[in-house]
Amino acid sequence: MDPMSANNPGEAASAEQQRTEAYLRLLTQNDRWLATYVYSLVHAQADAEDILQDCKVVMWKQFHNFTPGTNFRAWARKIATFHILNYRRSKTRHPTSVIDDEFIEAVAAEIDRNAEQLESKAEALQDCLRKLPEVHRKAIILRYYEDRDIDEIASTTGQSSGAVYRLLSRIRKALNDCVERRLNLPRAL
Repeated sequence: MDPMSANNPGEAASAEQQRTEAYLRLLTQNDRWLATYVYSLVHAQADAEDILQDCKVVMWKQFHNFTPGTNFRAWARKIATFHILNYRRSKTRHPTSVIDDEFIEAVAAEIDRNAEQLESKAEALQDCLRKLPEVHRKAIILRYYEDRDIDEIASTTGQSSGAVYRLLSRIRKALNDCVERRLNLPRAL
C-alpha cells in the first residue's frame, strides 16, 4: 500500500479498486490464451483446471509486482510455467509421461511466439475492418458476429443470396489482402 494513502482510507480504497479493475481487465483479455496454454501442457483436465485456478490466485497476489504497460501475457506465462513444472515434478513419483521440463519450456516459448503472430494478425484485421465501407462492414457483422446465414442477410439487406455470397467472398479476399499488406509493412520507429 502506498504510504501516502495509509492516512487517507478513501484514497487507499480507490487505489485498490483501480488495481482490481486493471487485473480483471488484463485477465479477461488473456484468459482464453492462459487456459489454452495450461491445457496444452497438462493433459489431465482436472489437474489443468486446478493449475489454472492456482495461477490466477497467484497472479492476483503478485499483481503488485506487474509493471503496467509491460507484457501481461509473458508475465502470466512465467507464473503458469512455474506451476506446470511444479505439477510435473510432483507427478514424478508416479510418472505417466516421458515429456521432460525442457520440452515443456520449448513448447511454452513456441506458444508465445505463435500467440504474438496471432495477436498481430488480429490487430491488422481490426484495422482493415475499420477501413471497409459501411455496407461491407455491416455484411461482415451480420455473418460473422451475429452468425446469420446467407439467406437471412439477403432478406435483411434486400439482395439475392447469390449477391450476398459473392459480396462476402470479395470482402474476405479484400480483408486477407489488407492484412497481408499490413503485416508486410515495415514497422514505424
